Amino acid sequence: MMWGNWTIVNKFVLVGFSALSSELQALLFLLFLTIYLITLMGNVLIILVTTADSALQSPMYFFLRNLSFLEIGFNLVIVPKMLGTLIIQDTTISFLGCATQMYFFFFFGAAECCLLATMAYDRYVAICDPLRYPVIMGHKACAQLAAASWFAGFPVATVQTSWIFSFPFCGPNRVNHFFCDSPPVIALVCADTSLFELEALTATVLFILFPFLLILGSYVRILSTIFRMPSAEGKRKAFSTCSSHLLVVSLFYSTAILTYFRPRSSTSPESKKLLSLSYTVVTPMLNPIIYSLRNNEVKSALRRVIRRTLGPQKL
Repeated sequence: MMWGNWTIVNKFVLVGFSALSSELQALLFLLFLTIYLITLMGNVLIILVTTADSALQSPMYFFLRNLSFLEIGFNLVIVPKMLGTLIIQDTTISFLGCATQMYFFFFFGAAECCLLATMAYDRYVAICDPLRYPVIMGHKACAQLAAASWFAGFPVATVQTSWIFSFPFCGPNRVNHFFCDSPPVIALVCADTSLFELEALTATVLFILFPFLLILGSYVRILSTIFRMPSAEGKRKAFSTCSSHLLVVSLFYSTAILTYFRPRSSTSPESKKLLSLSYTVVTPMLNPIIYSLRNNEVKSALRRVIRRTLGPQKL
């Protein structure tokens, strides 16, 4: 459609992995479908086990349940459409569909950054101030921290998405990505986007870099406290309670920072897709695996849940 000298774009085309052969796309479909199902089952299992087992009612597992809910939402926003583009070549997405996908991508991404910082604060209080931990991290405080983490996604998602889709799109509608991320979509805008890009950089610093620095500061204090512990057993137990979270943070932030803080000219669209796959597809699958395999309490709780469900004679 034309309006004056502008072309009104009412749909976009997700380029995704269309440059690959149909055989490779079929293999990618099977791979991503397997990862998707493992992600859903793993995170649902974490939610069920930490809810059903009375031994996993501490703040750490309360926040872990929230992380699993976020990972499920993150995956539902991106992966089903990506699978559709691979198996049935349905590469088009409506204007509204693209805006909706971008909105929830921003929402879940910002919320996860804040929740990971909240989880680091929980570990900081547990290790550095254990006597006051039950008072500081009471039920009300945990609920408020979790709610604040979830709510943090709303302003960034609302401002970023509404601003981007208020710009005119004049013709080219091929998004060089497998989902509607802001950089490839904003590249299709035919207007001055410098003010938006400044705001986007500010939001990126606020919702990615600032939580990362809070996490980094928390772990500096945590490690300092652990190294001062007199017994090797105390050090081992203290480190085991935060090692899973530290690994999850490293996986998530390393790829996110490489994606959004590298200069545009130094990163090709294909490498950006690979980096995006890491934190949108692979990391949500690894989180429940990391927390279940590296955490003896979760493994013990899982055995107890299975025992109650199947009966001891079937174990």
